[in-house]
Amino acid sequence: MLMNDFYTVHDLKQEENTVTGKILFNQQHEIFKGHFPGQPVVPGVCTMQIVKEIVAQQTGTTLTIRNTGQVKFLQLILPEVAPVFTISWKIAGNELSVDASFKNDQTAIFKMTAQMEAAKQQFG
Repeated sequence: MLMNDFYTVHDLKQEENTVTGKILFNQQHEIFKGHFPGQPVVPGVCTMQIVKEIVAQQTGTTLTIRNTGQVKFLQLILPEVAPVFTISWKIAGNELSVDASFKNDQTAIFKMTAQMEAAKQQFG
């Protein structure tokens, strides 16, 4: 898990099946030393993992990303950027349809739709 090590979540607001907040990155984290030295950026796979971890925390279950309908990296996410996220989901059986977006100010920097599955039947 990357939460509370690579990044922390702030200003969390929860509604039914939707959560918003701000992500602050640990600019000294080892990931930034390798991706990329002298020009650090948040790896795309880490951005996807952040979405999965936030949804897992909100639903209280372990999740697996089964497939992605859309993943758009619209701008590089630098460690000093504190993106605001909106993540919503719909539950059907033990699967979730997830829609996530990250913004820097009013500019979209990341969008993702995905199907995630609970480790065991926990919903419904």
